[in-house]
Amino acid sequence: MSQENTKLGLLPLRNLVLFPGVILPIDVGRAGSLQLVEEVVRQKPSRLIVATQRDKEIESPGLEDLYPLAVEAEVLRVVKVSDSRYTLVVRGVVRRRIVGLSQKQPYLIAEVAAVEERNVSSAEADGLALSVKATVKKVVQRSPELPDENIQAIEALREPGAIADLAQSNLEMETDDRVNLLFELDVEARLRKVLESLQRRLQVYDVKERIDTQVREEMSRHQREAVLRQKLKAIQEELGEGDEGEDLTDFDEKITAAKMPEDVEIVAKKQLGRLRTIQPASAEYNVQRTYLEWLVELPWSKRSEDKLDVKAARAILDEDHHGIEKVKKRVLEYLAVRKLAPNKKAPILCLYGPPGVGKTSLGRSIARALGREFVRVSLGGVRDEAEVRGHRRTYIGALPGRVIQALKRAGTRNPIFMLDEMDKLSADFRGDPSSALLEVLDPEQNNTFSDHYLEVPFDLSEVIFIATANDLGPIQGPLRDRMEILELPGYTRSEKREIAKKHLVDKQIAEHGLTKDQIEFTDEALDALIDHYTREAGVRNLERELANVVRGVAVKVASGETGKVQIHPAELSELLGPERYHSEVSERTEQPGVATGLAWTPVGGHILFIEATRMAGTGRLVLTGQLGDVMKESAQAALSYVRSHAEELGIARDFLEKSDIHLHVPAGGTPKDGPSAGTCMTTALVSLLTGRKVRNDVAMTGEMTLRGTVMPVGGIKDKVLGAHRAGITRIILPERNQKDLVDVPEEIKKTVEFIFAKKIGDVFAAALEDTVTPVIMTSLDAGKGSSPSA
Repeated sequence: MSQENTKLGLLPLRNLVLFPGVILPIDVGRAGSLQLVEEVVRQKPSRLIVATQRDKEIESPGLEDLYPLAVEAEVLRVVKVSDSRYTLVVRGVVRRRIVGLSQKQPYLIAEVAAVEERNVSSAEADGLALSVKATVKKVVQRSPELPDENIQAIEALREPGAIADLAQSNLEMETDDRVNLLFELDVEARLRKVLESLQRRLQVYDVKERIDTQVREEMSRHQREAVLRQKLKAIQEELGEGDEGEDLTDFDEKITAAKMPEDVEIVAKKQLGRLRTIQPASAEYNVQRTYLEWLVELPWSKRSEDKLDVKAARAILDEDHHGIEKVKKRVLEYLAVRKLAPNKKAPILCLYGPPGVGKTSLGRSIARALGREFVRVSLGGVRDEAEVRGHRRTYIGALPGRVIQALKRAGTRNPIFMLDEMDKLSADFRGDPSSALLEVLDPEQNNTFSDHYLEVPFDLSEVIFIATANDLGPIQGPLRDRMEILELPGYTRSEKREIAKKHLVDKQIAEHGLTKDQIEFTDEALDALIDHYTREAGVRNLERELANVVRGVAVKVASGETGKVQIHPAELSELLGPERYHSEVSERTEQPGVATGLAWTPVGGHILFIEATRMAGTGRLVLTGQLGDVMKESAQAALSYVRSHAEELGIARDFLEKSDIHLHVPAGGTPKDGPSAGTCMTTALVSLLTGRKVRNDVAMTGEMTLRGTVMPVGGIKDKVLGAHRAGITRIILPERNQKDLVDVPEEIKKTVEFIFAKKIGDVFAAALEDTVTPVIMTSLDAGKGSSPSA
């Protein structure tokens, strides 16, 4: 320790913060603190250090449990309340920094150092001090709980820092806020914080006075209305009319103000007339009244004006989402057409892609770009038609469907309406909700959409409906036909990196209480995180892993570490554990009989391995891996092709007479189906029977006919992205799928070689190595002494 450090007894406080210049009474009850007080009062002058605990529940705090900045205090008075409790009156003198503890028992003794404040006597500090004085005077005058002596005390001060310290005692603040103020060593900044808090308190008083005035006026109005109602009730009783017509006079005005279509207004007025004839005590009264309230509160004529600035809309979409150019282009096209043809019907879009690519958040961005309200209805698990079209009013507790409810929430008749998770709809004995959506999503019909509860048409033609789905398969054909499908495939590594840098990292840093000055991710760390800790088409898991890293850094910062933490790939294993994913293509394909295929799933594309082996048997084909019927048929077709072209491929014609072929697709817990593995299965069989290994950088997809023709398949972009994530550098595609590469990002086209196959021979030439590796067949080959390709 330096010579300037001094040793003083330390008194820890649980929920109090002492400031220099402030007199504070303190109740002392802990055994160690009582001994400290008895020792201090015998000293002249009686000085000690007062520090605030981080956690008030800790009974015997150590150095790490105290805030490092404390206040040296002078003991003015000690009152013994009982044998186990003192009341200590202290006055703060000066800020001190605790640098260590020289004694822990029976009480704490701290070694403290001087603290230097900044901007102590600048012109700006003097001006801020005058403002603080004036504001404190106003606060004290308007606060009955604050004594007038506070004004005299602060008027007597001249030093700006002391003025700020004393002024805070006139504020109601949380302990953490007072600690932050104590830690503020820049006098100008401290004065600004105190001044802002004082002004905020004055604003609270202004609002309170305004509310009190409104309440008094409202009470006076209610009293007059109560007297008039009593007189009206007496008149109605004299006439024998009871309570009929009470509290219904506003409905006429609401019906007029709603500006309903003429036919709807006729229905509303008819129902209002019927309501006036019903006794309020009747159960039907509330049913009828609720129906009228729904009618008058729907946005029949309210609409928001579209922002038709194409450049501004483009900027908003680019700001919120990286990539997905096809969707952005479609939104801008709508804006341009809307500008040129204002009466054009709104489109009905379906954003289709794997989870985590931003489908739902894109709806909010579109609403912000167009200047419209945004409402979202989740259809996941909905299996009742009445959820969409509403219940008829004959049922108890009937309500309109989700469409009408969402429009009421939106408050306009032309919002952006998101139908989330469209593919998760299901049907049961209560009807098929997807069939109920046929009218909602048909531009030729939805201008007269009829809800079962309302039983009057509502025009939905100005609503822009945006549906989202992970898989188009479960969606009904007629419903799918009504929507414009926009595919959002997965992201490439560079796109994920940019999304993380522009959106995810800043979001997680802010959510976990850190700043950019405390943590920084390098590009290499983001790439390692994407490659080795996530394997997904979207970025949802990437955001979770980023949050894990940020939480790890937050622990270090909260433990007292200072300085910026820079995240490199080496730090990821410490914060996230060992790498979860690595490329296994080279390991799997290091022997003949294994080929790498491409698969599509609702959560994105990925690679799969098809393994073939040969054993002694009777010519059977064994298929495992939980394959669907179509995939099993592809395997049969592959074997038939190999048998019919055995000599051409250099395979013995009788290779199957005394042997069995086992074709297996690993990950047997996952169902697999579809014809696109035909070329991969055939390649695996040829590799096994010829002893030529499949190149470890190759993956393929495509359906194959019995004649060896390679047929086109779907999901090309997702499959290519999945192969790129797995480190594949050569992809074999059907020749007729060449057109589908237009949607593949340029960065992938530059790093991946695409081979387009017309016949299965093209696949063999591009996938199989020239070197023959002998393959030993169990029992059968051992007896014959020959290789399977002989």
